[in-house]
Amino acid sequence: MGNVVTVGVHKCKIISGGCFGSEGKKYIIGGWGWAWCCVSQVDEVSLRMMTLKPSITSVETSEGVAVSCDGVAQVCIMKDPTMLALAAEQFVGMKDCDVEHIILQTIEGHLRAILGTMTVEQIFRDREGFAKKVREYAEPDVAKMGIRIISFVIQDVTDKVEYLHSLGVKQTAQVRRNADSGVASAKRTAGIACSEAEKVMMETKYHCDAMIAQNKRCYELKQA
Repeated sequence: MGNVVTVGVHKCKIISGGCFGSEGKKYIIGGWGWAWCCVSQVDEVSLRMMTLKPSITSVETSEGVAVSCDGVAQVCIMKDPTMLALAAEQFVGMKDCDVEHIILQTIEGHLRAILGTMTVEQIFRDREGFAKKVREYAEPDVAKMGIRIISFVIQDVTDKVEYLHSLGVKQTAQVRRNADSGVASAKRTAGIACSEAEKVMMETKYHCDAMIAQNKRCYELKQA
């Protein structure tokens, strides 16, 4: 005797074994399958997206400055049959919180390793590049577990010696200097343009006055 196993699109049912000693496995997503009583084993893994929040504290950068970093990662189990088989091998029988913990530890390990190769200024100026590097290094490892990293972003980077704050102050001062320089340059350009216009105006006025005087003399001569 057997029974019908149904499953929604957010879960995968894994039916192992079957009649006549079958040792194959069937992966069912959003459908149904047949399981034999006392012969088949039915397991499941969740295909829902998982939100992880990797967080590491006091990791030394390449300059020896200790920083703390918080991020957010969106991950899920891939639906490709090969990847499903890997995920089933790793996670069947585990609670969702245990699965999330394993993936989180993997991402945090790569985050910690990459922080140690970068300077504080590189992290401060290019968080997107930093996050991209973490994804690139972590993806092969989590893929071995059938996991795909949908997105990963850096939320916050801090340090206890206010090194990042000093970089921010320095950058703000540079922006202000650039703004002041731009204003001064604009005023200088406007002043030069105004002077050129006044020069052209005066030259035109002198030319007109000379023409008027010449015509007046010619008229007076004719009258005489």
